[in-house]
Amino acid sequence: LSACLLFSVVFLMQQSKDSRSGFSTSGTPENEAAKEALNAVLDSTNDEEGVEVADMVIGDTPVDKSVSNEGSRSTITETSFYREQKARIEAEAQAQDKDQRLQVAHTQLIEYASQQARDAAQMKEQGEVVLKEATDANSVKLLDMIQQHEIEASAFHRQQCSDLEKSKQAAVEATPKAAQEKMTESEQNGQNGSDDASLISEAPTLSEDYLERAKYIPLRLSLNDRRLLRLLEAALNVSEYTDRVDIISYRSKHHRINQQLRDMCSILCGLVVAQNYKKGKDLIEGKEFKDNSEFFQDVFEIGRRHKILNPEKMRTEYGKLLYMLMDSQLAEVQNLLEFKCVRSLRTVHSLLSEKGAEGVLKDDLIATATEEIKAGKRRRYEIQNDIRMKEKAREMLASKYSSRLISKDEILNCLYSIGDNNSYLLYNRDPIDKMIALLQKYFSPTEYESSFSLAIVGGVDGARLSHSHQRQYTFVLQSLTLWREISHDMYKLWYLAEQDILADKNRYTLADTGQGLNRIQRAPSVYKAISGIISRCQKRIGSWVGSSVVHLGDHNVPNALMFIDKYTQVPRILAPIVLVIEAVPDLCQEPALSSYFENAFGGVENVVKTILADFFRHAFDGSGADNFFDAGSCIDGRLTSAWNWCS
Repeated sequence: LSACLLFSVVFLMQQSKDSRSGFSTSGTPENEAAKEALNAVLDSTNDEEGVEVADMVIGDTPVDKSVSNEGSRSTITETSFYREQKARIEAEAQAQDKDQRLQVAHTQLIEYASQQARDAAQMKEQGEVVLKEATDANSVKLLDMIQQHEIEASAFHRQQCSDLEKSKQAAVEATPKAAQEKMTESEQNGQNGSDDASLISEAPTLSEDYLERAKYIPLRLSLNDRRLLRLLEAALNVSEYTDRVDIISYRSKHHRINQQLRDMCSILCGLVVAQNYKKGKDLIEGKEFKDNSEFFQDVFEIGRRHKILNPEKMRTEYGKLLYMLMDSQLAEVQNLLEFKCVRSLRTVHSLLSEKGAEGVLKDDLIATATEEIKAGKRRRYEIQNDIRMKEKAREMLASKYSSRLISKDEILNCLYSIGDNNSYLLYNRDPIDKMIALLQKYFSPTEYESSFSLAIVGGVDGARLSHSHQRQYTFVLQSLTLWREISHDMYKLWYLAEQDILADKNRYTLADTGQGLNRIQRAPSVYKAISGIISRCQKRIGSWVGSSVVHLGDHNVPNALMFIDKYTQVPRILAPIVLVIEAVPDLCQEPALSSYFENAFGGVENVVKTILADFFRHAFDGSGADNFFDAGSCIDGRLTSAWNWCS
């Protein structure tokens, strides 16, 4: 770096001298090579980190040519080293991506072989029943072919499973001991942090276990919290954190992170002063940033809590906030910053357990006090009656459990927070429940009308999968069930996602995923939770069609934040379809529309079936990419197909 800066001074002074002499050396090969080297090394987007070249030009000082040549050689050497390092990192990322693609392909092949083995076993069973009493040569030959097919399919499945085990063992043996110890430590951290994740798979899906849910429900923001939230949103709005930090540069990233974090803290302090001069003076007068660590932790925690409670808010600011906090957890950055920015989320359970009022969560009245009242087509007096019962239950709980340690307002705030979670489930989980009910009402796995068959063929109408009607019905049902379970446990998954992202020793790599530079990071807690949800869905449905591969920590879903952002969009896809289906019968009250439905579709029921059949066929056909790694029948590919259908 010093050689680069030295040469930049020498080069500009020589150029200035030559221009005053009346001739230019810009065309000489030596200077052209020097310019290329200088442009390759110097990072013009981060002027605040280096020294401005213009500020380093010094008068008419004569420069020895040997010094210039030596600086040129040093610069080119520095540039070559930087390019070699960049090429090595890119090669490692490509090798890792190809290895991961190979593993996914092998897993999908095993799942395909397993499905073929099951189908062959069923075919053998059916063939033996049908052809058991047949004595002619053709029937005997057919039965022998079916039995041979079953033997070959089973053998192929066993062989693939054996090959996968051997490849895993070879990978473990080829991994250096230090890397194995690091991986083991990471997995242990994931397991320690995902004790909560195991609860996801064990907790009953349909029961209202408030004691368990309260561990992941953030507290609703108070008035003072909302004032601090406005300060944070204003600071994040003007911040260019990711633009300055997430770039490929040879300069020290830790110093860039430290500088950006300090700038963020300075902006927050300045906004506090602008809002309340006396309070701001007390905050910053004679103090350093580390002296106000508790204030910064509270502000950042409020932003995280607000986003979980309101997923549609802070669409751009939340990513900056989480990436900033992710970087602040690095040991090198904490040594420079001298304080921690992250603290645990304040949840309903943490407050009640701290104040000794956990009995609120076990009381029978809590269901009434926090339920979401659905209007629908009910009469007004019925709705008002439910509202009065809900308010009365809240007051009774607050009066019963208030004490010197916890006030009625704090208990009421906890009840309001649980009510917010119920409201979230109503608008995000219920559309999926309704879609499952529509699938089961209008379609059957065994019988279908020719015009409303769900069968798809690869290569036809954009489909990349080939399924019979029965197979597609099961594929759609299990996909919707999976989305339903994820939406039901979204607060838990979000809690675990932040736990993975902000873990001290869970480092990330910056790589081009095909959609720009992204942070690729493992998410052991979320992965374990999703695996538990998939297992739960498999047990409930009884069979599994397609791949069960979960993309998490690769170029498809780089980190846990991207995973959460993807699955919060599911209600946005399904809710409009459900609203249209529910509105069709009301639209038939108008004679013109009723006549149109009858003439064009053959009735209201056919209108509904036409919409649903198109969605169930083409929103789950494996489309959305040109390969089976980025799309297809895997867990992430199902959502990719639904996105593709929407577009």
